[in-house]
Amino acid sequence: MSAFRTIWPTEDRYVEVIDQRQLPHEWVVVKLKTYTDAEKAIKDMIVRGAPLIGATAAYGIYLAAREMTEQGHEPVFMDEAFNALRNSRPTAVNLFWALDKMRNALKDCPASELVETAWNAAEDIVKEDIETCRMIGVHGLPLIEAIAAKKQGETVNILTHCNAGMLGCIEWGTITSPIYQAVEKGLKVHVWVDETRPRNQGANLTCYELTRHGVHHTLIVDNTGGHLMQHGMVDLVIVGTDRTTRKGDVANKIGTYLKALAANDNNIPFYVALPSTTLDWTISDGLREIPIEERNQDEVKYVVGKSRRSGIMDEVLVCPETTKASNYGFDVTPARLVTALITERGVCPATEEGLLSLFPEHA
Repeated sequence: MSAFRTIWPTEDRYVEVIDQRQLPHEWVVVKLKTYTDAEKAIKDMIVRGAPLIGATAAYGIYLAAREMTEQGHEPVFMDEAFNALRNSRPTAVNLFWALDKMRNALKDCPASELVETAWNAAEDIVKEDIETCRMIGVHGLPLIEAIAAKKQGETVNILTHCNAGMLGCIEWGTITSPIYQAVEKGLKVHVWVDETRPRNQGANLTCYELTRHGVHHTLIVDNTGGHLMQHGMVDLVIVGTDRTTRKGDVANKIGTYLKALAANDNNIPFYVALPSTTLDWTISDGLREIPIEERNQDEVKYVVGKSRRSGIMDEVLVCPETTKASNYGFDVTPARLVTALITERGVCPATEEGLLSLFPEHA
């Protein structure tokens, strides 16, 4: 795999990220030098995807420690940084996991060692995510291989929703890790890519990275998936998740629930690829307990893209200016519609018993 990373340290030990709002048309790198830079990157979706949000928040705490040390701020400065980053996005549990891990690493840390300890802790979170995503691919690959064998080597058609590829993680990605490993092994794979309105992460990001990795794919509008399934053109669905309950309910990009319903109606396996860091062991009922982010209505009213005439990035209004729009960022897919969960420790049913069979430490 021709790897690139979504977040990386600079020689002067600041952090750089890809401004994913500019993809696929422009490659823009943003340098994060303060924790407020990291907070802005998460809030404004310069970075997105649960694992990458967590990694950015971890580096944000390192940057806060560096700011406090270099500028002589009082220790309360670190509490302000933790609170600001914690409130940057409400749904992705990786954010809170990463911040809790950073807080534990810095607990009782001498002031003289604060910066170095924070740096090492953030780096460990990044390394852990890379290996986690690789292992999701290791465990997800046999699912694709089994379908390829059943089809006697014919192309396996996979449908995705949103972007849970490497652009939402550090490397490999979650839903793309099994796909990349299948392609590396020589399997014939084709991906149906949902555009994923309103921010078009499928069209902009998934298509970008599949193109970069030479994976055969076709872009479709969000409502095409059911038609394709009805006509036997989809062999399996793989989606990611921003938060999964201990009983297997899955919160993912808005529209995921409808794909699960269509897959269920057509007897097509519906898999969720997730790092265990997106499991929220404190909640059981996704519909009642997972907060659903409501975003700015302009994301629905305007489409951002490269102008055919001018060749520059622009916003286009697609409805009457006075029309109000609703913009729920996520929906919850009940566990009963999920065929199985693909984790770094293996594949399991979307049940509490299934998850505990892989993660008994949370019993």
